[in-house]
Amino acid sequence: MSEQSVITPTVRRTALRSLFWVGVALFTLLFAFIALAIAGGQVEGVDLSASNPAPPGAMAVAEVLRHHGVNVTETSSLRQTDAAIDDAAATTLFIYDPDSLLSRKQLQRAAGLANHVVIADPAFDQLRAIAPGVAQAGPVTKIVKADCGITAIMKAGTVSGTVTGYRVVTAKNATRCLGSGDGVYSLIQLTADGNRTTILGATDALTNEHATEAGNAALALNLLGEKQNLVWYLPSLDDVAAGGGPTLAQLTPAWVTPVMALLLLTFIAAAVWRGRRFGPLVIENLPVVVRASETMLGRARLYERSSARLRALDSLRIGTIQRLASLCGLPRLATVDAVIATVAEIVDLQPAEVRRILVDAEPRTDRELLTLSDALLSLERSAADEIRA
Repeated sequence: MSEQSVITPTVRRTALRSLFWVGVALFTLLFAFIALAIAGGQVEGVDLSASNPAPPGAMAVAEVLRHHGVNVTETSSLRQTDAAIDDAAATTLFIYDPDSLLSRKQLQRAAGLANHVVIADPAFDQLRAIAPGVAQAGPVTKIVKADCGITAIMKAGTVSGTVTGYRVVTAKNATRCLGSGDGVYSLIQLTADGNRTTILGATDALTNEHATEAGNAALALNLLGEKQNLVWYLPSLDDVAAGGGPTLAQLTPAWVTPVMALLLLTFIAAAVWRGRRFGPLVIENLPVVVRASETMLGRARLYERSSARLRALDSLRIGTIQRLASLCGLPRLATVDAVIATVAEIVDLQPAEVRRILVDAEPRTDRELLTLSDALLSLERSAADEIRA
């Protein structure tokens, strides 16, 4: 027996197998970089910020108010807001907290700092804190018209842009404005003990992008500029109390979730694709060549030891049926019944007898097994002789 060489993967082959995963890693990094670049390029500052000149900002309204003599002070924490308000009667406090950073107590404290508080797009928890008798009613996209006696609304005439609607449920002394039907209003002003709380859903009227449309500018300037001082309060993380504030999901940028989902799908697709590929077949050099006859004898001994006469006969029958089908010119998908009928016609036997030899007969002894084996051989030879004749 000659010495056989050992087949061992080379460094080059191992490196080639690793190229796929290197490519996946590079694609992932490239996609993440592009996503970060796009997200960074779309940053347009803080919405409704008095110092933001971008379309969603409100710098235009703040500058016009300053030009008309209103002292506009922008704050980012409750502490700064408290320090900025010296005269509650001469101050309008504007609050916009889309991320709900303020707790219930903080919001109630802020609402008590000035005689007139304008809160923009309040959420459910914010309404429960300062206006429990008012409920959200969903977005409104049509132009709403002035329909109340508030000066800012009457001067505006109409207000355009996407607005948020609210309903008065149990609140008393409530003035409803900018109605869109079905009891839905985009501005509701509550009066209690000489103080006013204005719930403003028409926040698009304050933005640089929509301030010049319809009567938006008139609404913004007259609502926020009716007093000498305006404190523009946009809560920040400085207001988050220990153990409270927004969750990790609220602080996570919006693009993180789709990027992570795409990466997960890419990993699953790669695992399914590569997991079903077992690589090229490797031919193993056998130390010993085993003859087919030895394999046949070994299987026969196993059948004999376990007395599996029917199993042994079925192995012979399968081979015989395949060869008979080939001799008779039948297709590979021909059924056993078709083979029996054709062979019976060729050798001039009854189909029942051919079926007994090829299918039905079961050997109970070794002698019967040999008899049926001889019958199979005789049937095959007879069919071959008739076909050649």
